[in-house]
Amino acid sequence: MTPDVLLVGCGDLGAAIGQRLATQGHEVLAIRRRAELVPAPLRGLSADLTRESPVLPSLDLAHLVVCLTARPRTEVAYRETYVEGMGRALDALAAADQSPRRAVLISSTAVFGDTPTDVLIDESTPTQPADGPGKMLLEAEKLFAERMPHGTVLRLSGLYRLGGGRLVERVRTGQINDPHRWTNRIHRDDAAAAVVHLLTRAESPDRLYLGTDDEPAQLGDVAAYLATRLDAPAPPEADPALGHGKRLSNARLRASGWVPQYPTYRQGYAAPLLPPDLPSTR
Repeated sequence: MTPDVLLVGCGDLGAAIGQRLATQGHEVLAIRRRAELVPAPLRGLSADLTRESPVLPSLDLAHLVVCLTARPRTEVAYRETYVEGMGRALDALAAADQSPRRAVLISSTAVFGDTPTDVLIDESTPTQPADGPGKMLLEAEKLFAERMPHGTVLRLSGLYRLGGGRLVERVRTGQINDPHRWTNRIHRDDAAAAVVHLLTRAESPDRLYLGTDDEPAQLGDVAAYLATRLDAPAPPEADPALGHGKRLSNARLRASGWVPQYPTYRQGYAAPLLPPDLPSTR
C-alpha cells in the first residue's frame, strides 16, 4: 500500500502516534535516523535530517506529523533539528508535489519562558522564550506556519508515561530541591491521542493548541504523592505562597473533544513505578 501518513521523527511519542494511526487503517511511513528502530507495522525510512534530505517513496499523503527530538538541549542542536531538519523534510514533500490534508507540528510550552504564576497560560499568551532551544522551537513554528498554512501546532508540556520516569528516580533518591515550582505534564498516551484526534476529527482543527493535563501542580505535591507510593522519604513540602513557574490550561484542546485518559498525575502514576526513561516535568 502507498503510505498516506508521514511521520517526520519517530521516537517514543512519534511511534505511539503512528501505531494509533495504523490501527485506524492508515499506512504510515516514519523518518528516523535508523529505520530499523521504527516499530511495526510502521514503515521506516532512514535519514539524518540534520545533515541530509530524505528520499521519499511514492506517497498519497493525507496526514503529516512532525515529531522531532533534539539532543543535546542547545540552541545549535534545536536549530539543526527543528528548523533545518524540518525544513529539509518539507522541501522533500514539496519536491514530491505532496500536500497533506492535515498536518501537526509537535512543539513545546518552552516557548513561553518565564511568566507570572498568577497567569494561567493559554493559546493567547504571548511567547517569550527564555533560552536558545525555546527560540528555535518558536522559529520552527513560524516556518511550519509558512509552509503548512492549514497546519496545527500542538505545544506539549512535560511528557511522561506509565511507570514514571526521571521524577520517580529523583523522589527515590531524595533529589527534590525546588518543591514550590509549578509543573505541568501530559501522559505520553494522551499526547499521542491528542495528535490523532486533531488529524482525524470531522471539523478542521484550530492552528494552535496546548497539550497538557487538567491540573498544574507544584513539584512538592507530585513528589509527595510518589513518595507515598514508593515508600520513600517524604520530600520537602510545597508552599503555595512560594509558588513560581508556569501554569497551563488545556481548555481549548478539551473543548475540541479530546478527553485525557490520565487527567492528573494521580491517574498517570497509578501503574507500577519503574526506572527512569522519560523527562516527567517541564
